[in-house]
Amino acid sequence: MTHSQNTLTGLLLAGLLCPPASMADGYQTPPPELAALVDAPRPPSQSLSPRRDAILQTHRPGLPGIVDVAQPELRLAGLRLNPDMRASSRFDFGNDLSLLDVASGKIRAVAGLPARPRIADSAWSPDGQHVAFSLWGPRGVELWLLDTNSAHARRLGGFQLNATTGRGFAWMGDGQLLVKLRPASQGTAPKKPSTPAGPNIQQSLGGSLSQTRTYPDLLQTPYDADLLDYQLSSQLAQVSLAGKARMIGKPDKYLSVQPSPDRRYLLATRLQRPYSTLVPISRFPRRIEVLNLQGDSVHLVTQRPLLERMPSGNDAVETGPREVEWRGDAPATLFWAEAQDGGDPAVEARIRDALFLQAAPFKQPPFKLQELASRFADIQWGRGDLALVTEYWWKTRQLKVWRVHPAEAGQAPRLLSQRSSEDRYADPGSPAMISDANGQPLLQTGPGGESLYLLGDGAGPEGDRPFIDMLDLASNRATRLWRSQAPWFETPLAVLDSGKQALLSREQTETPPNLYLKTLGEAGSPRQLTFLPHPTPQLKGVQKRQLRYKRADGIDLTATLYLPPGYNANRDGPLPMLMWAYPAEFKSAASASQVTDSPYRFNRVGYWGPEPFLARGYAVLDDPSMPIIGAGKQEPNDSYLPQLKMDAQAAVDEVARLGVADRDRIAIGGHSYGAFMTANLLAHTRLFRAGIARSGAYNRSLTPFGFQSEERNFWQAKEVYQAMSPFNYAEQIKDPLLLIHGEADNNPGTFPIQSERLYQALQGLGGTARLAMLPAESHGYRARESILHMLWEEDRWLEQYVKHARPRGLQATKP
Repeated sequence: MTHSQNTLTGLLLAGLLCPPASMADGYQTPPPELAALVDAPRPPSQSLSPRRDAILQTHRPGLPGIVDVAQPELRLAGLRLNPDMRASSRFDFGNDLSLLDVASGKIRAVAGLPARPRIADSAWSPDGQHVAFSLWGPRGVELWLLDTNSAHARRLGGFQLNATTGRGFAWMGDGQLLVKLRPASQGTAPKKPSTPAGPNIQQSLGGSLSQTRTYPDLLQTPYDADLLDYQLSSQLAQVSLAGKARMIGKPDKYLSVQPSPDRRYLLATRLQRPYSTLVPISRFPRRIEVLNLQGDSVHLVTQRPLLERMPSGNDAVETGPREVEWRGDAPATLFWAEAQDGGDPAVEARIRDALFLQAAPFKQPPFKLQELASRFADIQWGRGDLALVTEYWWKTRQLKVWRVHPAEAGQAPRLLSQRSSEDRYADPGSPAMISDANGQPLLQTGPGGESLYLLGDGAGPEGDRPFIDMLDLASNRATRLWRSQAPWFETPLAVLDSGKQALLSREQTETPPNLYLKTLGEAGSPRQLTFLPHPTPQLKGVQKRQLRYKRADGIDLTATLYLPPGYNANRDGPLPMLMWAYPAEFKSAASASQVTDSPYRFNRVGYWGPEPFLARGYAVLDDPSMPIIGAGKQEPNDSYLPQLKMDAQAAVDEVARLGVADRDRIAIGGHSYGAFMTANLLAHTRLFRAGIARSGAYNRSLTPFGFQSEERNFWQAKEVYQAMSPFNYAEQIKDPLLLIHGEADNNPGTFPIQSERLYQALQGLGGTARLAMLPAESHGYRARESILHMLWEEDRWLEQYVKHARPRGLQATKP
């Protein structure tokens, strides 16, 4: 044996090189205890009827196979479309339906479904007698109807829907549906030219500073634009419960269509040219207008131009009417917001936005409902003297909620609440909503109509304790009706029976979430409605603790610690650990220090986060706080690295102090911005023996117009962008880094080249790294084979570089 052969053999035996099995082709399968988590049963999705007497349960099968995920897909102007289905690409379908009676708890199976159905979207009729749902059939997306009295489903009509933008159908009262159909006489799709017609040109004619982020899936050629037109073209129609369709107007490129509450008009948004190769479809020109039921235009709301250039900043918006919708509590009244400062947050202005109403037949000038000092965020309709308007300013994180009187001119808005959006402890909750006879969601008022029900998370120093409050509108004082009590974690889903009962989701650490019916104001346990079993009984006994500790500058931090079943620190000693985190920006230290989560939540051990490795004997620290704080005029990212290192050091010190983790055998991992964090921690500390970084961005010069909440562009904050880019410090990454990325990542900024280039840098610099690119996967991985392979990669990395790592001494663990 030669000297070089002896050396190679020694390296393999020492575990310093990956064994030949790591180069095997094809998808790999992790150990059985990890694979079992991928195939664990999933709970059904549940939808409460408008009458609140029944719940539609959509049952979900296991993960789709790679053969489904890798089907042909069009990527046009930020959309991902299945060209055969004429629908947005999707892979999470329901495969069965059932109806749960709220009063009795009885469950009825739905009959009439085809074999192996792929159920996409569903919507209750306003009277709760029917559910319309879409189903992917052999030739396109079909519309189906469920009769809730008979629990029988049938196909409605012989047509196919166009679900490229939206679900493709909406109720118009109880007996009619508005649908977008695939045009019957459209012909075949455009053919890609065999030879180019010429170069593809982009040109800028100058102008003011514009904030345009790096978007995926943009149009590139005139052929792409023609193909987008073909896919979006749809025919509006009104469909009866018998399946008879009455066509409305001519086919066009409808992005959305909303029936007015009185069903006399349609609010239609149509895509128009010219298109762009720089921005996605959300910024393409569009015409927003009101149509009658024959498809004729009766009122033009706005003709929005192409928005290739936008003012800089997270508070920037377009000019002209935006957020156009119907007023939910009126027959046919338009509502919209309109910037009063040119949409530019850099412009000094007392009034930023104004809100307008305009009633049919749209002949009178618009009525100004309210002027706002910041940006319009949301409106919730109730009645003529009651609607709630939310305004928000990102720069300061200030959020205000107003009561307005949409039908009473001259009534001044009244401020109900004001707080920082980061302050979870001060969150008063969100108003409960209820559907009216037209199917419109309206504010749910208490007896007498002068109070609202508020449903909230109940965040506090002891963790989340959700609640139901009643807010008196006259005094603006809240009375607590109910609050989650330990050792349960209970979430209010709806207030029923005129405020006498509540529908709850209820769980404990060893009991998965199920539905319960609670009589408010009465002692005793609620009545259980569903009985979903523990999806991973093999991991019963997982131990969970909510940790609270401080970082070096005194900021309070939190984390959730998980320990394997049966583990005893005194008997078993410190364990290898996987930490999994995601940094968050804050404007105040007080908000950053607030406790999140609850110690009483169900210990759901799924496949996506770090919890699977409890089954392999690791301790897990999930979501340790990684706050990046920029108080006042200071920007958080100006001190990103010092704060990140303090966050990580505090977490490591705490688990070592508790004796549950071996300081020499801790890995750090994260997805997306958590992957960015992981690479930075390996580049700037020696706290961790290895890292796992999934679908991240590592070179911020490739996202030059902002990322996360960073408003400044690369040229305004060049030193910040460069200091935050772990790619620039690849030579300092001395501990093994596993990079995983979907080859078809659809998230702005996290292009696959980010992982490819960091791996190339590490490989060239002699670092220990591995890159796994998952075919056909986007930012979140979907195929069963991909998830299994992801776990296999992570397991092998942790086993080799963490669990069986040799001690390297305490000196090397300090940043």
